[in-house]
Amino acid sequence: MESNLSALLNGSEETASTSEPAGLTTLRIFSLVVLGVTFVLGVVGNGLVIWVTGFRMQRTVTTVCYLNLALADFSFTATLPFLIVSEAMKDKWPFGWFLCKLIHIVVDINLFGSVFLIAFIALDRCICVRHPVWAQNHRTVGRAWKLLLGPWILAFILTMPVIIFVTTVSDGKGNTYCTFNFSVWSRNPEEMLKFAFHMLLARGSIRFVIGFSMPMSVVAVCYGLIAAKIHRKGMIKSSRPLRLLTAVVASFFLCWFPFQLVALLGTIWLRETVFEGRYKILDVLVHPTSALAFFNSCLNPLVYVFVGQDFRDKLISSLPASLERALTEDSTPTTDSTTKAAPAAEANAQAP
Repeated sequence: MESNLSALLNGSEETASTSEPAGLTTLRIFSLVVLGVTFVLGVVGNGLVIWVTGFRMQRTVTTVCYLNLALADFSFTATLPFLIVSEAMKDKWPFGWFLCKLIHIVVDINLFGSVFLIAFIALDRCICVRHPVWAQNHRTVGRAWKLLLGPWILAFILTMPVIIFVTTVSDGKGNTYCTFNFSVWSRNPEEMLKFAFHMLLARGSIRFVIGFSMPMSVVAVCYGLIAAKIHRKGMIKSSRPLRLLTAVVASFFLCWFPFQLVALLGTIWLRETVFEGRYKILDVLVHPTSALAFFNSCLNPLVYVFVGQDFRDKLISSLPASLERALTEDSTPTTDSTTKAAPAAEANAQAP
């Protein structure tokens, strides 16, 4: 969205639309392909995770956490067709004001929500390892649902700039963009530029510090505490949930760090980039790095299948059973053995 605002402010879109360099076109096509793959794999994969963790697996704190993470990824990937069309049209927005605001609100809430949920899961696993007796007595599914409201509320609060300022904007040449619009909050162009600078600087700083650095710092501290306890006590039982969490965190960091780095540089050089049209390389990199970041939303289901044995076993056993029930006549009695499993102790809950 910031790149759209940059184009409107410095007029770079006019030159980009007449003659786009071949390298930029290649990067744009690559981004579109990645987004398309992310949409297909993300909707199908996260849909399966929601089905398995929500309806097929024993309801534990662990499955509830990963269910929320899958809901965030599914909601985000469901918006990708709109973003793909917009990017294919060189960031123009043909879907109107309502979808402009709705799509970007959903995107921001779920992207913030994902990283906060990962930090929440790391904190939960740390408590289980460091304080197993307390966890067994106090770590309940009902309490987890209440605590999980925290990441979502924080994500909603950080989305307020999008809720307030993002709308459709025309460049006066018949092109419509979905981006920030600060004109109604200022009396003249000079005041608008000053207000936009401060708002975008605050948004970029908050996004990097609160939306990335702090959650990853929480994860790092939790890993340090877990590693110290495992090394001291040799707690083998925590290895499988920890391997799953490690894979989720690693994939998130590798996918999101390039985008966060580009966004951070864009914040540091905000005046030169948005208001002076310099450092155009950041506008070039924003599409491929954001596509890589968005690709993370379809990776978690693959991680669960390859690392989470419980999830893999439930998925493999559930698909044939569901097909059998679908093809069985109504008069044939069926049973679902998965609903009869006795609940295990929450302190030893295994990852999905």
